[in-house]
Amino acid sequence: MAEETHTIEPLYQTMGLVRIVEMDQSGKAVLEYQAKPEQCHSGGVVQGGFVTGWIDAAMAHAAIALKGTDVVPMSLELKVSFFAPARPGLVIAEGWVENDGRRTGFFEGRLKDSEGTVLAKGTSTILFANRAKIENASKAAGK
Repeated sequence: MAEETHTIEPLYQTMGLVRIVEMDQSGKAVLEYQAKPEQCHSGGVVQGGFVTGWIDAAMAHAAIALKGTDVVPMSLELKVSFFAPARPGLVIAEGWVENDGRRTGFFEGRLKDSEGTVLAKGTSTILFANRAKIENASKAAGK
């Protein structure tokens, strides 16, 4: 299911989300981001935390596509390798499931520029947490 993003949550505004291109039930997601100059450090290179966040979000969306919206994907482990600098402009984050378990899954992802050059790749072990339990715990904590 592809989805245009009309109302963007503050987190996704900060991250520069343009739209969710694809969320496939097979466990694949594609998101587009606009890398902004204010996300860059010296030399006009996007700070690595944004690159990591974009890949992490794509893998989380892949988990939601696979498991449904009753799941909150929680990263247990996350690794990102950087190959080329991300610069201001459109970037595409892709995430997909490599191994699906009952409570956890192993996901991979990558970030590409608008010409298809792979800028970074990531892997994550994701816990499929129960959304109701997470939301109730947040309410109990006053969040």
